[in-house]
Amino acid sequence: MKSIFSTFILLTILFLSEISFADKPPSSKAQGFFFGVGVGPRLPLGDFSTTTDVGYGFNLEFSYTDNEFLPVFLYTTVGFEQYPGSQNFYRETDYSNFHTNTLPVNFGARYYFPPLAENIVLFMPIIQISGSYTYYQKLHEFKPGRGKTNFLEENSKFGFSVGGGISMFMLELLASYNFFESNQYLAFDLRVRIPIFISL
Repeated sequence: MKSIFSTFILLTILFLSEISFADKPPSSKAQGFFFGVGVGPRLPLGDFSTTTDVGYGFNLEFSYTDNEFLPVFLYTTVGFEQYPGSQNFYRETDYSNFHTNTLPVNFGARYYFPPLAENIVLFMPIIQISGSYTYYQKLHEFKPGRGKTNFLEENSKFGFSVGGGISMFMLELLASYNFFESNQYLAFDLRVRIPIFISL
């Protein structure tokens, strides 16, 4: 756990506060940076689900756009996720404790579609795609008397993530599929976003 948090760094890029779908962008360059915090459950899939139960995760996001990129936004997230071992796995093996901590880092782009509704608040469908790097820390603890030594396994993997959801811009609901070899999962996030810097 300590090595996960010691590696937990803030990576910077980019985000704009004003969503505009006007035909003519302003003559001067408008740009902005945003900071967001997301939290939600993580649902293991495939091989990952045979040893692991539903986990949880949170992440920090930095994002950017300008009037030349709109409605595309560039973003990076840094997160922490934890997955406990499943009870069936404990019953069928010599394990007494098995859990996985991860530190995922994503770099990607998000596309905002025109609003579905905009009377009171904007409701915009969004899709996103990113490349991912994840650091894994797995704790292996065994039942007494089984002749096995407890150990901590550490490794890292590259993968990708695709997802979508609904944005009210300051608040978003997102679902994403995350692929890593032997570690696929679905992530669901509620994200709150605030402006850091805006230049119009």
